[in-house]
Amino acid sequence: MSKSSTKTNFGWLLKMAIRDGKASTKKLMLFMASIVLGIAAVVSIQSFSNNLKKNIALQSKALMGADYIIDSDKPITPRVESIIDSLGGADGREISFASMAAFPGNQGTKLVQVRGIEGGFPFYGELETNPATAGIEFQQKDAALVDATVMLQLGLKIGDPIKIGNISIPIAGALKSVPGSSSIFSSVAPPVLIPHNLIEKTGLVQTGSRIDYKYYFVAEPTTDMDRLDRELDPMLDANEADLDTHTSTSDRLGRRYENFGKFLNLVAFIALLLGCVGIASAIHIYIKEKLKTVAILKCLGISKKNSFLIFLLQIAGIGFLGGVIGTFIGVLLQQLFPLILQDFIPIEIEISLEPRVIFIGILLGVLMSILFALYPLIGTLYVSPLQTLRVEESNPVRSRKAGLFVLAGIFLFIFLFSYWLLEDWLYALSFVGGVIVTFALLAGVANLFMKAIRKYFPKSWGFVPRQSLLNLFRPQNQTLILVITIGVGTFLISTLYFTKDLLLAQASLEEQANSPNMILLDVQNDQQEKVTKTIQSQQIPVLENIPIVTMRVESIKGRPAEEIQEDTTSRINGWVLRHEFRTTYRDSLISSEVLQEGEWIGTASMNDTVPISISDNFAEDAKVGPGDAVSFNVQGVILNTVVKSVRTVDWSRMQLNFSIVFPTGVLEDAPQFRVLTTKVPDEEASANLQQILVDQFPNVTIIDLRQVLSIIEDLLTKISWLINFMAFFSILTGIIVLIGAVRTSKYQRIRESVLLRTIGARSEQILKILALEYLYLGVLAALSGILLSLISSQMLAWLVFETTFIPSWKPFLILFPGIILVVLIVGLSNSLGVIKSPPLVVLRKELS
Repeated sequence: MSKSSTKTNFGWLLKMAIRDGKASTKKLMLFMASIVLGIAAVVSIQSFSNNLKKNIALQSKALMGADYIIDSDKPITPRVESIIDSLGGADGREISFASMAAFPGNQGTKLVQVRGIEGGFPFYGELETNPATAGIEFQQKDAALVDATVMLQLGLKIGDPIKIGNISIPIAGALKSVPGSSSIFSSVAPPVLIPHNLIEKTGLVQTGSRIDYKYYFVAEPTTDMDRLDRELDPMLDANEADLDTHTSTSDRLGRRYENFGKFLNLVAFIALLLGCVGIASAIHIYIKEKLKTVAILKCLGISKKNSFLIFLLQIAGIGFLGGVIGTFIGVLLQQLFPLILQDFIPIEIEISLEPRVIFIGILLGVLMSILFALYPLIGTLYVSPLQTLRVEESNPVRSRKAGLFVLAGIFLFIFLFSYWLLEDWLYALSFVGGVIVTFALLAGVANLFMKAIRKYFPKSWGFVPRQSLLNLFRPQNQTLILVITIGVGTFLISTLYFTKDLLLAQASLEEQANSPNMILLDVQNDQQEKVTKTIQSQQIPVLENIPIVTMRVESIKGRPAEEIQEDTTSRINGWVLRHEFRTTYRDSLISSEVLQEGEWIGTASMNDTVPISISDNFAEDAKVGPGDAVSFNVQGVILNTVVKSVRTVDWSRMQLNFSIVFPTGVLEDAPQFRVLTTKVPDEEASANLQQILVDQFPNVTIIDLRQVLSIIEDLLTKISWLINFMAFFSILTGIIVLIGAVRTSKYQRIRESVLLRTIGARSEQILKILALEYLYLGVLAALSGILLSLISSQMLAWLVFETTFIPSWKPFLILFPGIILVVLIVGLSNSLGVIKSPPLVVLRKELS
């Protein structure tokens, strides 16, 4: 065949595909909707994720204000100082701590993050201040930069005094932004920048105070940050310091949103799978209707290859169009993400078009359409021209090899797509395996159901219920396809719903009636009685007076911590050996703790090895359990202990929890400070108490949990809205798939309904028969899907989100009846036209 002939042939095939497609527009709308919604979810999520990663990478230096930082939570050792000198000395340094600040001009107080700065920090990014020169001048003038929101809230002006500990200095300007801070964390403890040389004068650096020491460095352009991290970090770790490079900071920031990202990827995966199910369902019946058209084309001399290509081109074209529309909606949809998450992410996200994601979105539309349409399309190759003369419907034979090849391609597509989303081949294989198992189980349920009805058929029932059951296993029945399609749709929707609840439960906050709403930190031992009396003088109770003793791990099971750190084969987590633990002592468990194993001992003495209780996470990371010896360095004194019990601790509770708890009678004489908790009745009482405490005890840090809860709940509301919206997006796709699946069954029931009417069945009887049949299918498929989703959600919670799964009752009370109702409404609405019209009219219209 010549080139011009081939071109003409392709042009003719394309014209035929377009002409036939125009005539079938209504029937292809659900097919198109499935593609559009699935692609929109994928493109919006992937495009935003790529933009987020790109922005974090580009702004990684501005995030920390330097190329790398050496930091420690205590004054640096001579060894760390020599390492800093070997690097050419620090270009800037900082001491920071949380403290209460007072504003004498208006009697206001506020918990702030005091940051004493020396040098040219930030070296990347900038201090945005008002006036603009204040970011440079505050160090020269021994003045402060105060968070702009705090100045607005308290009505402060430039020049007003701020009192921090023992010093009072003027405000040089309003601080709008500082590298590395986000709105949520700045709202809890807003930053106040002062010159480094004033820190000592505040008098706030005391025993038990949480002080951070940071040394900022600007590296040469050729410096290999990964190599620097590998070589320098172990040396600093051994000397109780740490190294943060701008690259590791951006990696860590990316991991902060890991579970949120996992959920969004799950939404994309489910939306696309639902779209695929919708395509397969819609095309299955569409091609079945076109078999007579194919037979006519073959009678006219069209080869089986060309008749196949006409519909393949038609479906590919619809897939391309659906991919373009879905991609366009996805690009628009991603604009919502930065608006909702701006308080949660410490960088300004610039949304840009992602050509790769756009291309993949369009390609996915075409691939989804072709792959999930190939199996029914193969049937057109085997349609006989005699089909035009046959009255009864027949199922064309298919090549078994071609069918297996198509199925293999479908599962390969699902695997590659899930691998692209999850970037983990094991997860991807698990998802594909889960999909295969789900389809197999639903098919098994449908077949068992049909066999059970056939075997135990209730012959004594009346005509209507008998006929509705007969329809489930009659020739040309749609039981298998409907149970699989509705079941998979329900399975995916309810899995998404359970996972949404799982993720939101991780971030939920509850304030118990007797929980404290104000915490006082760093109360020195000689201050506790005075602080207690001050609180009680305001008619406010002191709920807890918790002693805190700081210590470090000296040895585990007789092996010194230094030796374990040098042992590269050790499975003990490094943080256990480096961390300065804040421990307490008491004689009983508290409400957030449950004894997991061992024996709780509430009282002991220093004469013997001291029994302690540890949290389950400490036990896992330190590789210790009941009976194991652990020694601690309590500010120079070695204390030998033995683990007697392991506790499960609910760290999400808004109360003080501890990894290590000592019995009473051991640490009472050790250097310690106190944490007091109280519950203030309202905002006015809270403000008055804070003002009195700051005036009398400037070293005490006060955390007003009511304010913190309000800020966090506001953020969680925004995140919840986004999660719910994206979940709804996929659920909408699922509903469209269900509608499409039920609509496809309409054409199988037309002939039967007409025949029933012809032999005298009344319209209401036919309607009842159809209603019962759809009810059986809806109940069976929806219940199977929800029960299977319970298993999948448990697996997701365990393997992906690493949390506990507590099933919600809503899918059973809302989703289950809701899906049955959708199936009934769509099924019956499809049949109303058949029932109301004369039989001959219906036959001519639908079966011609």
